[in-house]
Amino acid sequence: MYLAGDIGGTKTRLALYREKGDFQNVKEKRYISHEFKALVDIVKDFLVDSEKVQSACFGVAGPVKNNKCQATNLPWYIDGSRISSIASIPKVTLINDLEATGYGIRCLKDDEIYVLNKGKREETANQALIAAGTGLGEAGLIFDGKDHRPMPSEGGHVDFGPRNEEEIELLRYLSKKFGHVSYERIVSGPGMYELYSFLTQTEREEKVKEIEDKIKIKEDPAKLISQMGLERKEKTCIRALDLFISIYGSEAGNIALKFMALGGMYVGGGIAPKILPALIKGEFMHAFTLKGRFAALLSDISVKVILNTQTALLGAAYFAMYG
Repeated sequence: MYLAGDIGGTKTRLALYREKGDFQNVKEKRYISHEFKALVDIVKDFLVDSEKVQSACFGVAGPVKNNKCQATNLPWYIDGSRISSIASIPKVTLINDLEATGYGIRCLKDDEIYVLNKGKREETANQALIAAGTGLGEAGLIFDGKDHRPMPSEGGHVDFGPRNEEEIELLRYLSKKFGHVSYERIVSGPGMYELYSFLTQTEREEKVKEIEDKIKIKEDPAKLISQMGLERKEKTCIRALDLFISIYGSEAGNIALKFMALGGMYVGGGIAPKILPALIKGEFMHAFTLKGRFAALLSDISVKVILNTQTALLGAAYFAMYG
């Protein structure tokens, strides 16, 4: 029996798998992360009345060092050896959540991937991965001569690079709020709301009553903004979503260049499948390829959207078994 976990800033998913030719999902449960003080408390709750676990792997949204991690968007300090001791699991491994997603790609079926740009995939070249959710994850998939090995990074926290006058104003606006402005401040669930706030507070667009009402009762308005943008109902939401997609595509192109990802680019995370109709319209790929002298090279890169939102969980299970 193998325990897998996808530890995100909003949700924590745990699952038990048995290796039986293919992965057999024995048990699965989703938790609201902020309702618990520590990951080990969730693990203990999940394993009540379960069979003994041979090994576990958790994909964590944050930098992993020496099997320990301070989660980026949670007040959790996670120690793999402590979980091993308390939960009586012989082997517990922490890996970055995008590293887990990279392993999970190996487990996906054809209908769990949408081809955004067919390109000219080179099988022995590097690949890259970007995933927006509560935060923004980035990783390389480095070809080692036999397979593509996930290489984690914290690239979502690099400096945001504006491309035009409006984005320069966006940078100024966010700098006053946060000081350092990373791509994660924009290309993420909370970032969707920051884009809406930028447009309304700088009086580029009008406020939307439904969204303002959501804010008053402390509900997350990002889902509503993206939904209204998809349905083309409110101009403010349309502009926020379009700006989000453009910056998302631009940063995906940045990563593709940095990793020379001629083997393909994957777009994962929880947001992409929900806004797929907007991604298909073309602005994502336009921004992806808008890199001056390297536009032709980027146009030839295969770009695929991961539709299975549990890919990181599958990857953690894969690593628990074979890593």
